Amino acid sequence: MSVPILTIDGPSGAGKGTVSRLIAQKLGWHYLDSGAIYRALAIAITEKGLAIDEIDAIVNTAEDMDLVFQCDTKRHITLDGHDITEQLSFESTGNTASKIAAIPEIRAELLQKQQHYKQSPGLVADGRDMGTVVFPEAQYKVFLTASALTRAKRRYKQLKEKGIDANLSEITADIQERDQRDSEREFSPLIPAKGAVYIDSSDMSIDQVVEEMLSLVQ
Repeated sequence: MSVPILTIDGPSGAGKGTVSRLIAQKLGWHYLDSGAIYRALAIAITEKGLAIDEIDAIVNTAEDMDLVFQCDTKRHITLDGHDITEQLSFESTGNTASKIAAIPEIRAELLQKQQHYKQSPGLVADGRDMGTVVFPEAQYKVFLTASALTRAKRRYKQLKEKGIDANLSEITADIQERDQRDSEREFSPLIPAKGAVYIDSSDMSIDQVVEEMLSLVQ
């Protein structure tokens, strides 16, 4: 019997992580945050002092890293035994992750890690190429997005609540630059999967998005 999979792809800040965790909890399915895998690798190579063009060394780092997800009401992630949950949300981490995600050799290495999460009773997979590349066989596919300004305001609010100084115009520019880089890269670009349901969350609450996705699965 095949394992049911719900893929939720979309740009950074669209709400994929929050929505994916809530749906996984409600369905009792496993959860894959593919973006966290790339961000964890970004943290690992930054700590090692590796440059983006040191591809072999980055691939080796990806192969060796021990990443553990603990997702209940909040995300808790450890890399090689160290808690990196807070570091995952840094802008610098996201920018580095976006750059290494454009490198085919690194994507190939991390592809295998991601596919191991496909287990009964089901999987909710959130990322940028879950429905197009990692799990093209998924029965349920969603492309979740929101305007760049909406996503920037959400990010700005999150940073302010953590006491981190932030500039809305800079965040908006970073998001637009990342969107362009992710959608125009040669390998696994950020595009809706064939047959995916398109949801714009700009004017929707988290609960509304969750209910709409659950209706697809149930």
